[in-house]
Amino acid sequence: MRIVAGIAALAVAFVALLYVVGSGWLGEPWGAGEPTNVRRPLLQDAEGRERQSRAFDAMQVSNAKRILFGDLHVHTTYSVDAFFMAMPLAGGNGAHPVSDACDFARFCSALDFWSINDHAISVTPARWRETIAQVRQCDAVATATGEPDTIPFLGWEWTQVGANAPNHYGHKNVILKHLDEARIPARPIAAGAGGAGANPGSFLARVVLGWQALPRVGQGGGDLMRFLQDTATPACPSGVPVRELSTDCREFAATPGELFAKLDDWGVDSMVIPHGTTWGMYTPPGSSWDKQLEAGVHDPRRQFLVEMFSGHGNSEEYRAWAEVVLHEDGTRSCPEPTSDYLPSCWQAGEIIRDRCLSVGESDAECESRGVSARQHWVDADNAGHRLTVPGAKVEEWLDAGQCTDCFQPSFSFRPKSSVQYMLSLANREAAPGFQRFRFGFIASSDNHSSRPGTGYKEFGRTTNTEARFANIRTRLFPDDVTPTPRSQPLSGSVSGLAPFRLWQFERGASFMLNGGLVAVHAREKSRSGIWEALVRKEVYATSGPRILLWFDLVSGSLEMPMGSDVSMIESPEFRVRAAGSFEQAPGCPAAVAEVLGDERVRELCGGECYQPSGLRRLISRIEVVRIRPRVSADEVVDVLIEDPWKVLPCPPNPEGCSVTFRDDEFPRSRRDAVYYVRAVEVPSMAVGARPLVCERDAVGRCARVVSHCASRPDDDDCLAETEERAWSSPIFIDYGT
Repeated sequence: MRIVAGIAALAVAFVALLYVVGSGWLGEPWGAGEPTNVRRPLLQDAEGRERQSRAFDAMQVSNAKRILFGDLHVHTTYSVDAFFMAMPLAGGNGAHPVSDACDFARFCSALDFWSINDHAISVTPARWRETIAQVRQCDAVATATGEPDTIPFLGWEWTQVGANAPNHYGHKNVILKHLDEARIPARPIAAGAGGAGANPGSFLARVVLGWQALPRVGQGGGDLMRFLQDTATPACPSGVPVRELSTDCREFAATPGELFAKLDDWGVDSMVIPHGTTWGMYTPPGSSWDKQLEAGVHDPRRQFLVEMFSGHGNSEEYRAWAEVVLHEDGTRSCPEPTSDYLPSCWQAGEIIRDRCLSVGESDAECESRGVSARQHWVDADNAGHRLTVPGAKVEEWLDAGQCTDCFQPSFSFRPKSSVQYMLSLANREAAPGFQRFRFGFIASSDNHSSRPGTGYKEFGRTTNTEARFANIRTRLFPDDVTPTPRSQPLSGSVSGLAPFRLWQFERGASFMLNGGLVAVHAREKSRSGIWEALVRKEVYATSGPRILLWFDLVSGSLEMPMGSDVSMIESPEFRVRAAGSFEQAPGCPAAVAEVLGDERVRELCGGECYQPSGLRRLISRIEVVRIRPRVSADEVVDVLIEDPWKVLPCPPNPEGCSVTFRDDEFPRSRRDAVYYVRAVEVPSMAVGARPLVCERDAVGRCARVVSHCASRPDDDDCLAETEERAWSSPIFIDYGT
């Protein structure tokens, strides 16, 4: 009896221990931190203004606007995915709070402005209040004396992922103009009520979580349980005006239309910036931006910029191939490979067919299994690679699903969600202002460790990029699936931490980059000056370097900058001026180390800061893209997107490049046109610029993966040659008077 009682007591004690662990009582909260209460050394800002002034003179720029560089997409460890990556278990080094973002922007990347955009699903009202407090403190230091060194903006990410193409809208960042209480929403607005926002409060749920976390308590598992428990927040009731809701509930908007309506209710200055539109990591195959031009889904008053490039790759370019074939009856099938594209569904069939042959089955049987595998992959949307082809390794997928001729493309590219495709769309029946997407272009880092503007130097693949994503699944959910010679259909639903279990982190990690920047032509370096430039769309994107770029319409008496909308009937003429970015000197300015100390410089900046050498890279050429939006829904987009329409070579002048061009076809075509330019630098080395290296067969297809960035050691930056660039916002010219 005593033995039984002892066993029972031990069992009760063990369950109690699991409950304690699952409740987060053994973990520590990761807070918002405290930013350094010191401005960037004034000498750095003065030198920057002087360098830019010299470039303006060399390019004969006479306007009074300044070019300011920023990053409008930064996550801290208040975001659940950033928290996972920061856990020691996943190879991380602990908390990266809001205060780190302020210090990094000020001292490491030397940005003019930046914003916080944690995933709203994990930003509780309490975390939101802490975020506001730290951003205000950062701003107070910046504006204490004279012109601010860096200007922080508040925001969040509305993170929507549809189960399939028709209900997928993607990710959008909300940016707020002001920091005073009356003009800030009481809570961020999330896209869905599941995931990290769910309430793990039941006794059984906490015991189960404790069982999973107990072996990992010493590696951050206890902190994770504390994070999940602190994240659990009740949903706000529906149908209640936003200002009458409790300050301690979580607000949701299931669609972009609902998000815009809630922002209307708040009535604060805000903008909504889509991003990651082509990312196949989470975007279902066959997704298209056609549906986002429909009434109630798009709001041109707020959604007038698009993030086309980030640390997750480039979403610019359209390609005519498709990842799946969508039929009129609603069914889907797998397309055949082309000379420049291998569909992932097709490769799923090849993997299964080869496995089948290796165990001695007949050619006919193995071909049949390959056909089934392709359809299983198509029917499973984004879960196909893990659930329909059990145990497939990274190398077996070759370069399937990738845009092999795009500039630094996002992983598993979705061409009908590309920026070029968006600009080709038109809905002639819609109300004025809703007939076309008239987006300006920005780029960002989308950094998940409080490091705005990581593209300032090409180093730190596993610290400055999201290559650490590969560590999440392999370390938290080890792959013990046995490869089989037969595919399997997706059955049932996938819930819980599905993204971390199912998404292709191991392959996708090779495609992570240091990220880009947004540049604004601002009348002054102030919160209002930057905001007004963004609203005017007098902005451009860079792949990371601080290239200077001007793109103007200069027809007759007209002189209109990038982002402008113009109606005309004569031939438009344009002028482009660009100056290359500065080569970077190693290390950090001595003044930064004097403020932060050597240890903090190593911890925060990795020992490397933005430190221009004074030698500018050359601009090799200007590429012009012309897009003529559809006049009918059945027009073939392929011929409407002309990339490049013109290529204008630049002489090797270190002061920059200035060219002009005109479109004499415009009056004859009698249709609207969109023009934008790319200023392309001479080749240089960049992290992850060549994510996959293939051995090619006689027709140029990938026969074997020789290497990929995710297979490299953590201290290998996987450097490769690339042509860094800047993309102007378009000039939109409508035919007519």
